[in-house]
Amino acid sequence: MILISAYCEYRLNRVESALKTIEGAAELYEQEDLYRLERYDACKSVYTDLIRNSQDEYEEERKTNLAAVVAAMSQWEKAPSEDLGLPESTYELCYNSSCSLIGQGQFTEAFNKLQQAEELCRVSLADDSDVTEEDIESELAVIHSQMAYIMQLQGRTDEALQLYNQVIKLKPSDVGLLAVTANNIITINKDQNVFDSKKKVKLTNAEGVEYKLAKKQVQAIDFNKALLAMYTNQADQCRKLSSSLQSQNPGHPRPVLIQVAQLCREKQHSKAIELLQQFSDQHPESASEIKMTMAQLYLVQGHVTKACDVLRSIEEFKYKSGMVSALVTMYSHEEDIDGAIDVFKQAIEHYQSEQPGSAIHLALVREAANFKLKYGRKKEAISDLEQLWKQNTNDIHTLAQLISAYSLVDTDKAKSLSKHLPSADTMSFNVDVDELENSHGATYVRKKAAKVTGENLPKEQSQGEIKKKKKKKKGKLPKNCDPKATPDPERWLPMRERSYYRGKKKGKKKEQIGKGTQGAMAGASAELDASKTASSPPTSPRPGSASGSSTAPASNVVPPRQQKPAASGATRKKATQKKKKGGKGGW
Repeated sequence: MILISAYCEYRLNRVESALKTIEGAAELYEQEDLYRLERYDACKSVYTDLIRNSQDEYEEERKTNLAAVVAAMSQWEKAPSEDLGLPESTYELCYNSSCSLIGQGQFTEAFNKLQQAEELCRVSLADDSDVTEEDIESELAVIHSQMAYIMQLQGRTDEALQLYNQVIKLKPSDVGLLAVTANNIITINKDQNVFDSKKKVKLTNAEGVEYKLAKKQVQAIDFNKALLAMYTNQADQCRKLSSSLQSQNPGHPRPVLIQVAQLCREKQHSKAIELLQQFSDQHPESASEIKMTMAQLYLVQGHVTKACDVLRSIEEFKYKSGMVSALVTMYSHEEDIDGAIDVFKQAIEHYQSEQPGSAIHLALVREAANFKLKYGRKKEAISDLEQLWKQNTNDIHTLAQLISAYSLVDTDKAKSLSKHLPSADTMSFNVDVDELENSHGATYVRKKAAKVTGENLPKEQSQGEIKKKKKKKKGKLPKNCDPKATPDPERWLPMRERSYYRGKKKGKKKEQIGKGTQGAMAGASAELDASKTASSPPTSPRPGSASGSSTAPASNVVPPRQQKPAASGATRKKATQKKKKGGKGGW
């Protein structure tokens, strides 16, 4: 457009104006090239000189670009911010100002700037009748994506994810915006919702994305692609991407860490440790993070001593209080007290030469003394306790520890030091014992029997109306309990653990199973057997009896076919139960 404008001015015989337009276009192209090459310092100086030395219709555009350069320096180079006096009259300037605040870690102020930019954008586009609501939302997409990024940094991942998805649904024409938004959604999903991450990663592969983003943004997207391949169990793809990243960034530790993570998922811890050791030897400037990972892998394998050796080789963190604490804990777990004391010794000597008498120095001396006393090394704790007592001679607790330690080595020295202890009178406090015992926080109160004289007797007691104490009620005995009988000594034991328990008798139900015709009742065979009935008369004469003898009258006897068998207990219970509906095998 700028070149067309210059050509029109040339055709109108406005040669000088056309030359100025061409020069301005050349300046803009030069500045854009510097910005894309990420030579931010040179680009900043060019913009600053142009703003100072020129006044034309491109002034506002130059200020916007200068604010973008400052924002890029703050985010990607962590450069300190400078107040260049740029106004915030447009939403582009407000947006760039918020990006600078994000680089400085001022997320709340940056979010407020983005809200201000959103208002300015809506006001500036509302005046144009040709602009629709969809066009406004599309223009606001980059602001909303940046708002979601701040929410993500603040830990408000649910709100950030919702706002990211709104931006994706708008389908903005800026492929760089789509790629960054999709990448941030993938980082929120992590190893969850992998199917959604697979769909989102396609947006990062759009044509021309690498020209719209900074190198660090492209690098972060590639790292996340490799991690996504690892989470989706695509081992070969993960190795291919991480190897490509390592060749592009040979000194960066992340590609190696991704390869190590993949090896650990495959249970190849030894190979992972070899890879980490090889990288730390080749790149000692990045060895701290790598050695921490090596120590973690050694701990996973149970090699605590090797993990301690690796941690002690990190010069950057060797004497930090957190590292000293971790090493002492691991040595104590392995019962290597000498190794833990050696860690304390080296750390104390370091701070003795670098920061003598500092808070961290004295804290390490105190912890070393307590550690030695805890494990019975009182002789070794004497030097530490003497150093602490010289720093503060009013510390009675340290003095008492020192006397206790000297009592095993030099009793005369212990006696001489005991003279510095305060007397019992100076150590006593004016405390009202009764008031302390009756206080709200007292757990034990000593009760004293108060002497009551005749004059101080209450009126009720003097009149003989003293209330009697309530007697405790006797416990109720169970029913059918014989108080004279001795109780069962095993009554508190479960039935199965008692000596007289014989277990449940098996096979009772088998006797009740009917073996006759269908519908025969259990236990009825014995009752229907006439030979077993005592009152039943013989149906035939016995051998040797007279054939003509008459039988006894049987008018009261019921014939066997008319007898009704007596129902057993199990049958009676079944008769009282209601018939269940829907039973198996029903007719």
